[in-house]
Amino acid sequence: MALKDFIETLTSNPGFSDCIAHVESYPSKAGVKGTLARPLHPLLQEYLDMKGIELYRHQCEAIDALREGRHTIITTGTASGKTLAFTLPVFERILDVPSTRALFVYPAKALANDQLKAIQEIERYTGCMSKSAVYDGDTAQSKRAGIRNESSIVLTNPYELHHILPWHHRWGNFFRDLAFVVIDEAHRYRGVFGSNTALLIRRLRRICAHYGAAPTFVLSSATLANPLEFARKLTSLDFFSVDQDVSPRSERHFVLFNPYRNGSGSRNTYTAAKDLLVSSIGSGLQTLCFTSSRRMSELVARWALEDAARQKGTCGGSISCYRAGYLPEERRSLEEMLKRGMLRGLVSTNALELGIDIGTLDAVIMCGFPGTLISTWQQAGRAGRRGKGSISILVAYENPLDQYFMNHPSSFFGRPAEHAILDEGNPYILSGHILCAASELPLDIPRDRHYLGNGLEESVLALAGEGLLRQSSHGWVYAGRGRATEAVSLESIASEHFGVLCEGRIIETMDRMQAFREAHPGAVLLHRGDTYLVQSLDLEERVIRVRRAEVDYHTEVVKRSDLRVREERERVMHGEFAISYGDVEVEESYVAYRIIQRGSVVKTEPLDLPAVRFETRACWLEIPERLVTLLIEQALELAGGLHGMEHAMIGIMPYHVLCDRWDIGGLSAVSFPSTRRASVFVYDGCEGGIGLSEKAFHLMDEILTSALELVRDCRCEGGCPSCIHSPKCGNDNRPLDRRATILLLESLCGMLSCHGG
Repeated sequence: MALKDFIETLTSNPGFSDCIAHVESYPSKAGVKGTLARPLHPLLQEYLDMKGIELYRHQCEAIDALREGRHTIITTGTASGKTLAFTLPVFERILDVPSTRALFVYPAKALANDQLKAIQEIERYTGCMSKSAVYDGDTAQSKRAGIRNESSIVLTNPYELHHILPWHHRWGNFFRDLAFVVIDEAHRYRGVFGSNTALLIRRLRRICAHYGAAPTFVLSSATLANPLEFARKLTSLDFFSVDQDVSPRSERHFVLFNPYRNGSGSRNTYTAAKDLLVSSIGSGLQTLCFTSSRRMSELVARWALEDAARQKGTCGGSISCYRAGYLPEERRSLEEMLKRGMLRGLVSTNALELGIDIGTLDAVIMCGFPGTLISTWQQAGRAGRRGKGSISILVAYENPLDQYFMNHPSSFFGRPAEHAILDEGNPYILSGHILCAASELPLDIPRDRHYLGNGLEESVLALAGEGLLRQSSHGWVYAGRGRATEAVSLESIASEHFGVLCEGRIIETMDRMQAFREAHPGAVLLHRGDTYLVQSLDLEERVIRVRRAEVDYHTEVVKRSDLRVREERERVMHGEFAISYGDVEVEESYVAYRIIQRGSVVKTEPLDLPAVRFETRACWLEIPERLVTLLIEQALELAGGLHGMEHAMIGIMPYHVLCDRWDIGGLSAVSFPSTRRASVFVYDGCEGGIGLSEKAFHLMDEILTSALELVRDCRCEGGCPSCIHSPKCGNDNRPLDRRATILLLESLCGMLSCHGG
C-alpha cells in the first residue's frame, strides 16, 4: 500500500510529476527451479532445506559446470543467488576432499568481511572444518600463519594478493592444494585497475603451476555485454557462461526523474533527491539514497532531516548518512539498524553498492547516473530483494549522458550492459608485472610466455638493459632496488609515483598524470570519502602535500591537448568517410582549474605545470571535403561543429564502453597535419592505452548514432551542458556550433548507413 501511495504522490504532485521523464514498470515473475546432474552432498542439501532454499536453473548450471572443472563466469542479476552458486561446489569439494583449498578475491575489504559471515554459517551447520578467514592488511600478525596453514577458504582482495605472491613459499601447502579461485564483483576489474588485475591473475596462475595446481576459476559479475571476451582477457582462460537469470522478481518500478526538464531552475539534482527521499519516507518506504561523494551524502542527509522535522509523521529522526571514513563499528551499527527497520532512510556513497547484506529496502534514489548501467542496476537492486515490491528513481545531472537517458528511455531500459574493457598487453603495465613475476620465481621465457604474452622476451631484454633484471643459472631474476611490488600500483601505470602526504603520513600514491589532474595546487582531493585541500605539488621530490578540509566546493582541472599520429593500425572507408585506429603521441597541458560550487563555476585559477607527453591509442574520423563545403555554404562554423561533435562523442562513449568520460581525451581540427583533413580524435587518456579507443573504433556507428540523438533532441538553442558543453574543455567550450554539430553527425550517420556501417 505504501508503494502505491508514493507512486500516487509522484504522479499527482506537480512538483514531482513535471520532472518525470519516464516510468518503467516490471511485473512480478516466478522463478524457474533447476535440477542438478547429481544430488548435492547430503549435509549441504540439509542446509538448503533448513533455509528453505530451492536452487534455480542458473544456479544448477553453474554448480554442474564447476563440478566438471569448467572455468565459469556467472553474470546474472543482483540477488539472483550467485554467491550460493559458487560457494556450494567449493564446500562440496572440501567435504569430499578435506585438503582442498579455495581463494575468494573481493574488490573491497568490507565485502570480504560481509561474505565471511555467510560462509561461516554453512561451516557451522554442516560441521565442515574449513576454518574460513579473511587475510588482508588488517589481519593480525599472530593469526597469519594459522590462516596460511589451516584455512581451507581464504578471503582476500587484489591489493593483498599482490603482496602475498612474493612470499609464496610461506603459502606452499595452500597453493599446492588450491582447487578454486573465485573473483567476485568481477565487473569492477576494468580500465587500468582491470589491466593490472589481469596480470596479477596471470602471476597467480604461474605460482599455482609451480606448485602443481591448476585451479578452476569462477567469475561472479553483474551483467556484461561481452562476458566471455572479458573473462578471457582477465584470466587468459576459456570460460563457460551462465547468464540466463531465472530467479523470481517482485513488482518493480523505475522512474527517470529530470530536474532540468524545463531548463535550469531553483531545484538541482541534490535538492530534488532530498525532496524525493523525504516524500518516500513519509509514504512509509524504507529508502536508500546514493550520492556521488561523502560531502553530498552528509548534506542530503542533513537537508532531509531538517525537512522531515518540519513534517509530522515522516520519522525524520531515523535518517542517517553512511560513507567511507566512518569507523567499522559505526558502519556495522548503521547496517544493523537498517536491517531491523530502526532507520527509515539512509544516504550513502557507493560504499553500499556492493553486495553487503543490509536487509530489505523499499526504495532507492540515485543522485545522477552512477557512471555505468552495471552500477545503476546494482544500486537499484538493493531494493525489493525479498519478494516485496520496490521503486528506484534516477535523478539526472545536467550532463550529456544523464540527459540522453532522460530523452531516450528506450536506450536506458533496452540495453543490457556495457562492454567491459581492459588491455592486458599495455607495455607500461606489463613491464611492472614482469618485474614482480621475476621477484617471485626466475623467469623462463619459453615457459612464461604462456602467462605473460609473446612480447615477454623483448620486455625482459629492455628491463635488463635498465639494470632491473639479470640472468642467473635459473632464469631472469629481479635486480632492482626495493620490492618490485612496492613499485607497481594496481590503480595506475607505474612509470613514476607521487606520494600524497598528510600530517607526515603517505595516504596514497598516484602517477604524474593523475597528480596533475587531481592533485594540483589548490585542488580538492577525495581520498576514501574524505576531502583534502592540496597545498603544494613538488615535482622534484614527487610529493603532494595536503591537509584535511571541509569545503563547500569541488575543483575540475582544465587541460589542452595536442596530438601526433605515429602509426595507423586499421582504417575503414565508408565512401569518402574514413575511420581509423592507431598509435598516437599526446601532449597534455594543464593550464587552469575551476572552482565549482553548487553546480556553478565561481572562479577559474591558472596553473603553471609542465606539459605531460605520453604514447597511447586513438581512433579518429576524417570528414569528407564535400561535407566541409556543405557547412561553409550553409554559413555554419566548421570548427564549432567539429568541437561539438568531439564533446558529444566523449560524453556518450561511457554508454557503449565501460569507462568514465575522464578516462578519454579528445581533439578536433579543421585541418589536421597528419590527415590533411578536418578530423576528430578520441584517445585513451593513459600511457599505452587500455583498449577504450579500440573498442570505440569497432562501435563507431553506434557511438555516432547516440551522439546525434543526444545533440538533436536537446531542448537548448545553441548548446548547453546537457549536450555539447564539456566540464573538461580547455578552450572554455569555444567555439561550439550546435547546428553544425547536428549536420555533421546526421551526414556521417547517413554515410555509415549507406555503406554498411
